[in-house]
Amino acid sequence: MANIIELENIEKSFGELKVLKGISLSAKRGEVISLIGSSGSGKSTLLRCINMLEVPNSGSVKIDGEEILLKGNGERREPADLKQLHRIRSKLGMVFQTFNLWAHMSILENIMEAPIHVLKRDKKEVREQALELLQKVGIADKAHAYPNQLSGGQQQRAAIARALCINPKVMLFDEPTSALDPELEGEVLRVIKLLADEGRTMLLVTHDMKFAKELSDKIIFLHGGKIEEEGEVKEIFENTKSERLRQFLAASGH
Repeated sequence: MANIIELENIEKSFGELKVLKGISLSAKRGEVISLIGSSGSGKSTLLRCINMLEVPNSGSVKIDGEEILLKGNGERREPADLKQLHRIRSKLGMVFQTFNLWAHMSILENIMEAPIHVLKRDKKEVREQALELLQKVGIADKAHAYPNQLSGGQQQRAAIARALCINPKVMLFDEPTSALDPELEGEVLRVIKLLADEGRTMLLVTHDMKFAKELSDKIIFLHGGKIEEEGEVKEIFENTKSERLRQFLAASGH
């Protein structure tokens, strides 16, 4: 099966701080990959490099067989073709730690915004899809509410519906439950599990080992900006090779 994401030798520094040190990974269509590791290991930066929210200082990113064109070197590197970048970004749905919903728009308007104004799709068709997605994530009754009228868990489910409304080929989740109270985490994790069961390609940065274990086809453990260990769930949790991963799992209660 073809890879839908291919990262080759990704490096990223912020000033003197080298955050990613030559990371290569790939995801096949329909694969769910969890990125785990302690704070500062580079997980979120790596995820942000995939859709160029952070431009890597070196290395390449391919989405669905197409390499994102970059020009310049090191910290001056930038996308070479914004049209191409926008087209490729429309294949990637991203859900952040903070929900990033527009406060002045209703939940339905938040979800419809990008498909109508960026992808130029038909308003009636987008509205139907948005309402279906709200049903799917369990907040159909909140379509006309505003973000500040929703709980954190409801806002995050709205953010997932918004990411899905562009019909992405890949979903990227950056610690989607870390800003939530434990009782609200469950409702968001249920929605993500539903997406995994549908066979969506997903890359997930998570601190929730139980969830990573339940959901993932593959787990990648980052340490100090490098891939320290990767493998299927059973290998990672039961046949751990790296001492650092063993310590990390023990500290996480596994």
